[in-house]
Amino acid sequence: MNTEKLAIDHVVMGVADLDLAAAELAQRHGITALPGGTHPLWGTANRIVPLGTSYLELVAVVDDDVAAGSAFGSWVRDMAAGRCGWGFAVRTHDMAATAARLGLDPAPGTRTRPDGVVLTWQLAGVPEDAEARTLPFFIAWGDATPQPGSAAVIHDCGDVALERLDLEADAGRLTALLGGAPLPLHVSPGRRGVTAVVLTTGAGAVTLTP
Repeated sequence: MNTEKLAIDHVVMGVADLDLAAAELAQRHGITALPGGTHPLWGTANRIVPLGTSYLELVAVVDDDVAAGSAFGSWVRDMAAGRCGWGFAVRTHDMAATAARLGLDPAPGTRTRPDGVVLTWQLAGVPEDAEARTLPFFIAWGDATPQPGSAAVIHDCGDVALERLDLEADAGRLTALLGGAPLPLHVSPGRRGVTAVVLTTGAGAVTLTP
């Protein structure tokens, strides 16, 4: 029995300035980014665009020294500088099974929302090198943690949902990681990672690019 039930959880969109990136989404597309929180161990902070079962994560470095010593913080810094495409996380309902299948070591994570709610999760496979950044990492949310994608939000453009991700990656390695799970990905050869996020909105399709 497959207990992993993989799905796209969120897209990591490294930006230089959270407020500016959120304002641009609102002005150009009518898409609302909610306040997120900080990641003290990674030197980053984020804003969240809820999409129902998934979300967009605008994330920026807020502590250069901490980020420099963190795989995630360094990745965000490189995304914001345009040195690579965006990344994405795949949600698993059984982190133990996913980690065992792929030989990964899960690590805990946490952040506190502005309203004081503490979110907890486990991560596995966060990329340590440039080539691995083209592939997803895995997340499992804590049992009592409300998933960010389901947060209440009003987008000026109406309901917003993820249609697909365009991705430059090694298709064979990606298939092996996902175990054949049918995720909405359009994969091309290359080394950029996520090159486009295609959304459906009440005002029509929207394509976001790094």
